[in-house]
Amino acid sequence: MNTYLLITSIVIFLCILLNRVSNRIGIPALLAFIVLGMLFGSDGIMKIDFDNYAFAEQICSTALIFIMFYGGFGTNWQRAKAVAVKSVLLSTIGVIITCFLTGLFCHFALNMIWEISFLLGALISSTDAASVFSILRSKKLNLKYNTASLLEVESGSNDPCAYMLTVAFIAISQGSASPGNIAILIVKQLAFGIIFGVLIAKLSIMLLRYIRFKSAGFDAIFMVGIAIISYALPAYFDGNGFLSAYIVGIILGNTEIENKKNLVNFFDGITGLMQMLIFFLLGLLSFPSKLPHVIVPALLIFMWLTFVARPLSVALVLTPFRSKIKQQLLVSWSGLRGAASIVFSIMAYTATNDDLDTFHIIFMIVLFSILLQGSMLPWISRKLDMLDKTADVMKTFNDYSEEADIQFIQLTIPENHLWCGHKLKDLTLPPETLIVLIRRGEQNIIPDGETIILQNDVLVLSAITPDEVHGIKLVEKIIEKDSRYNNKLLSEISKKHNEIIIMIQRNGQVIIPNGNVRLTTGDILVINRAVN
Repeated sequence: MNTYLLITSIVIFLCILLNRVSNRIGIPALLAFIVLGMLFGSDGIMKIDFDNYAFAEQICSTALIFIMFYGGFGTNWQRAKAVAVKSVLLSTIGVIITCFLTGLFCHFALNMIWEISFLLGALISSTDAASVFSILRSKKLNLKYNTASLLEVESGSNDPCAYMLTVAFIAISQGSASPGNIAILIVKQLAFGIIFGVLIAKLSIMLLRYIRFKSAGFDAIFMVGIAIISYALPAYFDGNGFLSAYIVGIILGNTEIENKKNLVNFFDGITGLMQMLIFFLLGLLSFPSKLPHVIVPALLIFMWLTFVARPLSVALVLTPFRSKIKQQLLVSWSGLRGAASIVFSIMAYTATNDDLDTFHIIFMIVLFSILLQGSMLPWISRKLDMLDKTADVMKTFNDYSEEADIQFIQLTIPENHLWCGHKLKDLTLPPETLIVLIRRGEQNIIPDGETIILQNDVLVLSAITPDEVHGIKLVEKIIEKDSRYNNKLLSEISKKHNEIIIMIQRNGQVIIPNGNVRLTTGDILVINRAVN
């Protein structure tokens, strides 16, 4: 056991080192993880004899749960809803078109039997959220026309459709499925995946609002349990667990829950570890000696997928929305294959036992995709003039940016203080400060001008420069062109009783608000909401 633990720690350290090196030389880190796995494998330097595909499938499927959950949890719905329809169509209709075009190519051009042709099409029909997220953020690809959100939602949501296609074609290849059975399978996958996803998300929100975690980190443990059950419960009833996990993730990620920033950081680390695990296992399971036999068909399928099937499916989906040609070209090129294709290919091998040809073909396609598409994505973005200097790809993430220039000052009102018994509007505060919270016993109060200061009240004041204090919950709201707040004075806005605007960011400048400030398009409001 000690030997395995030592090897595991060495692999993790090497993956982290390779991640830093790959970022410097411009090669996606996921490719480095694959190569590392190959070096440790039976045909590599370390000669680790590992060919337990059933065990690997279970491990990788579990890892994919967290990748799917975090794909939803990390998506900023406020930003993504403008492209939600296009993204969902790409992740469903686009996946189906890609699958069938690739299946036709494999059958007619490569003389594969129908069952294996369409199974291969299903395995590589979805794009990889981990790869897309990693490259967009590590390379700071701030893209025009909300393309980053489009790619993130598509890549985060298209694995469930690919999974259904994979399960269906596995059943067909085994000769155990009739059209009626396939239809029932798809209905159950969709129905139970959606129903359980919504129910689990709603129940989780209720529990999170009533449960107070006394020990640090227990909220993260609780969220891990939610991610697992969001897959396991619908899967128990033959539903699509990956679809459910994604739905739960996107609902929870866009709900106001306590300590979300730390949860995002936690799942960011977990997902990174899951990516290392999946891609390392892919390399470990592969036999480099068998790759020369599949490199030609794999390269041909990759070329067809990259330059015909993917662009055609993107064009059929996005052209009716009058999307610009250069956006369609970039979306087409961004169709990286990765973790899901790996997991599904292992699943297909254990079910069909096709002497590893399918697995190694997928292996090579993923290698080509990460190496060529992943490495060239920043260059393609520049050549297509799709980079937007005014955009920020990190804002497509749903956690509040902790870079807000706000400092919190806390003071307690003693007996006979001049402020005791006076309304807030009658006080003279220091310039550019604002009372954002009053703690009165066990109660947290968001004040307004009529709030009366009492003895022993604990006041929290805001000023410029960052920090955190218990009881402060910051959320961000961007004033859009069609917002009902646009061009209005703060004094004209009807605010909720439990929130207050404590800062306005305008063109990089910080404004401490008062009633005479008029909001304009592009203003970023930092709002404090009570946390009891």
